Amino acid sequence: MKYLLRSLSYTLLMLFLISLISFGAMHAAPNSFMGGELNPNMTPEHIAQLKAIYGLDKPLGEQYASWVLNLSHLNFGISLTSGAQVSEVVIQRLPVTLWMNMIALVVTFVVSLWMGIRAALRYEKLGDHTITQLSLLSFAMPSYYLALVLMMMFSVTLGWFPIAGLHSLEPPVGFGYIIDMAWHLTLPISVMVLTGIGSLALYIRSLTLEILKSDYVYFARSRGMSERIVIRYYILPNLLPPIVTMLGLSLPGLIGGSVILESIFGIEGMGQLFYASAMSRDYPVIMGILMMSAFLTLIGNQIADAVLLKLNPFVKR
Repeated sequence: MKYLLRSLSYTLLMLFLISLISFGAMHAAPNSFMGGELNPNMTPEHIAQLKAIYGLDKPLGEQYASWVLNLSHLNFGISLTSGAQVSEVVIQRLPVTLWMNMIALVVTFVVSLWMGIRAALRYEKLGDHTITQLSLLSFAMPSYYLALVLMMMFSVTLGWFPIAGLHSLEPPVGFGYIIDMAWHLTLPISVMVLTGIGSLALYIRSLTLEILKSDYVYFARSRGMSERIVIRYYILPNLLPPIVTMLGLSLPGLIGGSVILESIFGIEGMGQLFYASAMSRDYPVIMGILMMSAFLTLIGNQIADAVLLKLNPFVKR
């Protein structure tokens, strides 16, 4: 109970600090939605009227207090550009980004786990050098460049996949609708996987090499245990705690999405919404996405800690 209360207090304190810093940074940014820099047709009378409607004519302290009060009731405000509730705009864009990032995260984890363990078991051999070079290439490859290369190769030249969008002009119904969406998301997910496996594979390789130097692995091998048994009962259980921590920190990406990829492929997800809101200075939408990402980050840390306690009861609470 003390551990849960301490975790809850830490989460609430961090949310308060993040909200305070984010709110101040948003209002300190140059230009604004109400200014003439973004909309030259705005007159001073219109600006004053809009500020009064959205409460932007009040002091910053009063604006922050009102925003926090609404946030405690899960009211993220009204979008300045569309006039809709921020929660409705986010919920409309969230599913595609959530599914796309979840699939990419699972595939990246499985492939990186296989590559990292395989490279460590073939240390200083051809397999290790090949996987290491591929991982370094993946780590250094910019996602926007790889996206353009795949689009030119598979969309423009070969015509295997659509170049952009989430659905066809006349999408089928039923199960064909899901197939059509998967067909459109193949290239974006491939880019996310190919650019994400590098760092994770190198990290798993480094951890596996340390595990292979341990006494219990030497003892298991001296007893004539096969490589499969060593991987299953000695390597994987010791790899899980640090990997669980990394996966917990990856949760914000599920909602934040990929701003660059969604913009390149024309996918109406959270990443594209965040970019468009930042360009138009739509403060309520920006703050809503930031707070959701911060909440997911903190919850991801708490979930990772809880899983670590389950995997290793000797971890200090």
